[in-house]
Amino acid sequence: MAELEPLYTAEEMKAAEAGHDVEAMMERAGSAVAAAVSRDYPGARIVAVCGKGANGGDGRIAAHKLGAKVVEVGAELPAAEVVIDAIFGTGFHGEPREEAARSIEAIRSAGVPVVSVDVPSGVDASTGEVSGACVEATQTVTFHGEKVGLAVAPGSLYAGRIELADIGLEHSETTHARVTSEIVRRLPRRRRDGNKYRSGSVLVLGGAPGMTGAVCLAAEAAFRADAGYVSVCAPRESLPVVEARLLEAVKRPLEEASEAAERAGALALGPGLGRNDEARQLVRRLLEETELPAIVDADGLFGFEPLERNAPTVLTPHSGELARPLDVETAWVDAHRLEAVRRALERFRCVVLLKGSETIVAAPDARTLISTGTHRLATAGTGDVLTGIVGAFLAKRMEPQLATVAAARAHADAALAVPHERGLVASDVIVQLPGVLDAAL
Repeated sequence: MAELEPLYTAEEMKAAEAGHDVEAMMERAGSAVAAAVSRDYPGARIVAVCGKGANGGDGRIAAHKLGAKVVEVGAELPAAEVVIDAIFGTGFHGEPREEAARSIEAIRSAGVPVVSVDVPSGVDASTGEVSGACVEATQTVTFHGEKVGLAVAPGSLYAGRIELADIGLEHSETTHARVTSEIVRRLPRRRRDGNKYRSGSVLVLGGAPGMTGAVCLAAEAAFRADAGYVSVCAPRESLPVVEARLLEAVKRPLEEASEAAERAGALALGPGLGRNDEARQLVRRLLEETELPAIVDADGLFGFEPLERNAPTVLTPHSGELARPLDVETAWVDAHRLEAVRRALERFRCVVLLKGSETIVAAPDARTLISTGTHRLATAGTGDVLTGIVGAFLAKRMEPQLATVAAARAHADAALAVPHERGLVASDVIVQLPGVLDAAL
């Protein structure tokens, strides 16, 4: 398995198909759909809803091979045990027109398995955006390479199980790629002549009263992500709690943050820090006065303004935290995740990691990388764990986008390694981190 798997936009697929025999490609595509349906639903009564374009042509070929009934878009959907969705392909964007929307709603209401051809109809293949009625597929058979819209929410939430079919094209460079677990192999090993500082020294800033758990989780995660030295700066009144919770970390009051930064190789700013003016000013001062790579998360993002730095900066918002500086609603970010990240890059000119159903990691003038997430991470404190992992990887002097996306992948893999799914808490993810990193050796 490669570290990066290409994700294609509609234009990139068009370029890949240029100069190839269209009929031959359609025959291969239709045959792949037919093979998947006959394998998974042997003997089923099948109906294929087919549009007028190439996607519809793929569906018609599949229907012919399966002996299935073909239904035109807008026509009544007869009873079936499986529906093939071949209404729209990669060229679709926007909102389906009335006839298509009627067919999509009929497919959704049928209550039977749905196999979508290339992309579920209603999903923008280049962005994952869904602007109107959309087929909810049980399975999507996609051709040549996975599409961006199958990897990015909300489109990814409609795709079901994805099956990739070869239609005889050569792979080319794409502007988006999916990150696999292989990326974690890029984490540097400890040197034989190393010490705790060379192994990675992280300063974690946060832990206001009532939120000490956040800074403790980040610090523990940094250690388990192979940092050799972790210090925590927190308000004085929080230090007794942090002292009792953290054994290995050095603890100092916030007033000594600049001094603590002198021994650090990276900064992790924000977990449980609080949102008052003093907190915001401290974050900005540390970013302005140091040339350390830094991750800014959680409360550190509140009121965060662009600034010029010579050192790498990584922002790790969820959709609500990104909505504020973009002056949009959280729901808009959820519906336009790639566009939201693009706007954040324009505004902040640094690495941006957008959390969610999948993790998008983008950097100026670089390929956009996407790491598949897991619903297991939808629990309090896992964002603080991610902050600690990114901080540890940055402290090891990894290239910032690579450090960030490798951390996101290790974070998800550690969650998947927890032996229980229900009742999972953030500290369970921390426990699994060393095993995930060792498996990558």
